[in-house]
Amino acid sequence: MRALCALLCLSLAGALQPGDQVAQHVIKLHRGRGAAAAHGHQWVAENCRRLSGLLRQKSAAVRKLEAAAVAVRRDMSLSDAERLFQVHTLEVFQKELNESERSVFQAVLGLQRVLKGDFRDVVNMKESSRQRLEALREAAIKEEKEYVELVAAEKHQQEALKVVQDRNKTLSMLDEILEDVRKAADRLEEEIEDHVFDNNKQMKGVNVEAVLRVEEDEEDNKRKNVSRQVVESDLGLSMLIDSQNNQYVLTKPRDSTIPRADHHFIKDLVSVVMLSLPCGWLCTLMGLPPMFGYIVCGVLLGPSGLNSIQSMVQVETLGELGVFFTLFVVGLEFSPERLHKVWKISVQGSSCLSLLMVGAGLVWGQMFRLHPIQTVFISSCLSLSSTPLVSRFLSVGNRGDKDGELDYSSVLLGMLVMQDVQLGLFIAIMPTLIQVGNGDVDSALIGGLRALVLLAQVLVSFAVVLLLCWLLRSHLIGPFYRKLHAESKGNKEILVLGTTAFVFLMLTVTEFLHVSMELGCFLAGALLSSQGHMVTGEIMSCVEPIRDFLAIIFFASIGLHVFPTFVLYELTILLVLTLSLVIMKFVMAVLVLSAILPLGSRHIRWLVSAGLAQVSEFSFVLGSRARRAGIISREVYLLVLSVTTLSLLLAPVLWRAATLRYVPRIERKTST
Repeated sequence: MRALCALLCLSLAGALQPGDQVAQHVIKLHRGRGAAAAHGHQWVAENCRRLSGLLRQKSAAVRKLEAAAVAVRRDMSLSDAERLFQVHTLEVFQKELNESERSVFQAVLGLQRVLKGDFRDVVNMKESSRQRLEALREAAIKEEKEYVELVAAEKHQQEALKVVQDRNKTLSMLDEILEDVRKAADRLEEEIEDHVFDNNKQMKGVNVEAVLRVEEDEEDNKRKNVSRQVVESDLGLSMLIDSQNNQYVLTKPRDSTIPRADHHFIKDLVSVVMLSLPCGWLCTLMGLPPMFGYIVCGVLLGPSGLNSIQSMVQVETLGELGVFFTLFVVGLEFSPERLHKVWKISVQGSSCLSLLMVGAGLVWGQMFRLHPIQTVFISSCLSLSSTPLVSRFLSVGNRGDKDGELDYSSVLLGMLVMQDVQLGLFIAIMPTLIQVGNGDVDSALIGGLRALVLLAQVLVSFAVVLLLCWLLRSHLIGPFYRKLHAESKGNKEILVLGTTAFVFLMLTVTEFLHVSMELGCFLAGALLSSQGHMVTGEIMSCVEPIRDFLAIIFFASIGLHVFPTFVLYELTILLVLTLSLVIMKFVMAVLVLSAILPLGSRHIRWLVSAGLAQVSEFSFVLGSRARRAGIISREVYLLVLSVTTLSLLLAPVLWRAATLRYVPRIERKTST
């Protein structure tokens, strides 16, 4: 106890003496190598007297606060609300005193713990730092709560003074109306406030972190002589930055009665649209697909360029809607009859191609001594192909069947849709891969059984989706569209809204069944296309402008993840990897299609293989998840990112070369 008192006195003396001098006194007294014992005892006694005096003052203040609270409770002249407010104010001040005293003792215990530690033990120092950080976080939460209570008390006090002043004067009718409105507004704010901070701070997995609040308009407010209180009350759309350099913006304000807009996102969207026009126009003049220009636009505005895009997540989210509407338009052009004709080839082809890619990845991983989980993940990512990109290739091309033969667009789109189903399966089994990679699963057999169970669940969900589609086509789609068409006479808004709602309904159903949101959009288009060409044409005329605009945002968001400096640094190895991957996917697709296509349709295998010889943009999403989970390293993630980007840039060149060589041959084969 004496040692604790001495250390406590030393901590209090820190407020009166320089930090280095206090630290020297602490170390010398603790280790017994100080100056004369008399001087040490005198120094300790003096600081103990100061400590005891402060503690006595604190105890006296607490007793006075308790007596004042009792007096307030007995004062019958006060209303219940006023009595509760005054008692609460006294309790807040008493709590502040107790917290200050507790902080002193916690500081002393922390100092004692550090003195007993070994400065050579980094693990012990890290644990001590973590404990201090947790204590600071808890103190910050308590202080924030007390500050909010004091702000509320100040507001209540101002309202009480206003009420007293209003009693001394006669209120007009307008003042009475405004007073009633004020009370109703206060009740409204209390009803709609979520209290999410208090409700979530004790939940499992919730951490308190230090963040920076960046206000871009702070200098403008100073120039306009705006008071600090007004500035603080107007906060909300400021940017928060955590210790990991992640940036956050407001998603839901505390006061929902005030409309707000994310001006950063608006500026980013305006920049993307304005720069996409000259970039896409220039690529068109050069004979290149305009999507090249949109990707270049993303590169120029992204982190590797001007770095002017601040709301990257929001831009990418809007671009994801472009994927949904692109697949919906693909489904509109892909009738159920065509889907029925190629579904066996699509399932067999996509499955065999994925298995061949995984097998090749395991062979290469064995040669380079990579972990099997890592090689399975990388090869599965690289086996997927981009459905939005290929659908743009097929926007102008041969779509007709003749004499029971298969056209290349039906086979190609069918295999891409099945790859989207595989994407949903792969996302479902990623947690199992993470557990196997971290060693959390007892054996490989258990991990394999879990993967098989997940596969069975996905197949059952896929069967449920197909059954639902059959029911919708048989009983609901026809009446739904006729009603929608009747209500939208002279008003295209109802038709666009009803079509979009149906797309989002199918998207939600497939996402709920853990299949694939992209598959739901495709099936929505296929179901509507079953109503005939007139229905398809009417819906297409309404949806295509929306699809084109959102597709521009999507391709620009791809450019945000292109890093030219990294590509230039590792250009040789990236070109070798990309060309090897494209050639390998092309050869594998040719072999698979040669085995499963009917004899009369094998002439289309070259063009279908050219459409599959690139990597899907969803490898960005899968790669980021795998990197966060520790399945792949940062270097592997950047390689996958760069190879994917280069393959997407190379895909239009390969497709144009394939169409110039093989489309005339296919047309001659079809005509004969």
